Amino acid sequence: MVDRYDVVIAGAGPAGAQCARDLAARGYDVVVLETEPEDEFPRQSNKSTAGTFPSMMASFGIPDDVVMQYTDDVVLESPNDYYETYQPGAVLEFAEFKRFLVADGREKGAEYRFDSRVSRPILDDDGVIEGVRYAGDEEVYGDVIVDATGPAAPVASALDVVDLRRENQAIGIEYELEGVEMNHPDYADLRRAMMLRLDHEIAPGGYSWIFATGEDTAKVGLCYIQNDSHREFAAEGQTIDGYLAEWLENDPRFADAEQLGGKVHRGSAHIQMPDRMHTDGFLAIGDTVPSIDPLWGEGIHKGMKSARAAAVTIDQCLTDSGRPTDADSLATYDRLWHEEVAPRMRARLMLTEMLYLAPNERYDRFMRDLQTTDDDTLALANEGHKRAMAKLLHLSDLPLLAKYAREHFLS
Repeated sequence: MVDRYDVVIAGAGPAGAQCARDLAARGYDVVVLETEPEDEFPRQSNKSTAGTFPSMMASFGIPDDVVMQYTDDVVLESPNDYYETYQPGAVLEFAEFKRFLVADGREKGAEYRFDSRVSRPILDDDGVIEGVRYAGDEEVYGDVIVDATGPAAPVASALDVVDLRRENQAIGIEYELEGVEMNHPDYADLRRAMMLRLDHEIAPGGYSWIFATGEDTAKVGLCYIQNDSHREFAAEGQTIDGYLAEWLENDPRFADAEQLGGKVHRGSAHIQMPDRMHTDGFLAIGDTVPSIDPLWGEGIHKGMKSARAAAVTIDQCLTDSGRPTDADSLATYDRLWHEEVAPRMRARLMLTEMLYLAPNERYDRFMRDLQTTDDDTLALANEGHKRAMAKLLHLSDLPLLAKYAREHFLS
């Protein structure tokens, strides 16, 4: 007997599990294939800083009991200055969040198979995907196949739908700490804040962070892309572990800090424009696309929204009397992704790349600019509106613009 479902989803991360929740709630037969064993889930994939926004919590029905701390502010730091603004947020216990999505999806009717690593697609005689092989030689078939495995992307890569390039891969490391001085007199008050720091001494070609999880506890980490900026500012032979250890040793906020239960999270994501996101019978969602915010690295809300866009598209196709799942019918997903998941992605990616090319001195001036720019302009710049972005530039930025042009248009 053929093992068949309406939809087969590879990966039980936030995107895959949310897509399953939405589709199961609509009455579809859905199976999710997850690499990790259920009794360990999600030990290997507990990689996210899990900073998100209350709008995500409300939109997707996420309960408060997976939140470690609600925050009030976002703080941006440079080597010698900082900027703070009111922006409510939520720092999640990522493992509990993932387990909730799985449990809720099951209650809605989705089936989960753990210890079921997907290895490759199964194609019909016309070369169209009709199923996947998993857990060795097991096979399962579906009207639509969804790859939500993140950078692994075994199905999407085999179908040439995505091209996740190594030079665009960001790597990150994070500790959970207690004993952090969250209200140090030389810095902003971080007791109810998410802080991102731009400082090449700490994270060359990237940024570091402190996300409050309590009065003296926090998630602390850094990430960077090993790009030209990293090569310019990095110390020879230094590892990402070494950079984090050096920051913890030199920043006075960590003088009495200790690691909580040896908790270390490592992860990676690609910061680039997506290529294709679908083909006949197939969609890629979440970090497989990739959907991560290029500027500040927020991935949960983007991944969840990409999952919902995929579920809406699949529902639209399967409720049609002919149940069309060809590439043209699934193209609704691409439109929704660019309109609702990541609008103005190219402009925001450009701003990101320019930001990480800038030297530390420019970061200090950037903080002063933020402090004197009106909120409407800042909001538009963050959304990728080029006129608003231009208002944050100076004549002294011409060498930076020329450097960006050389790397992207003249190479």
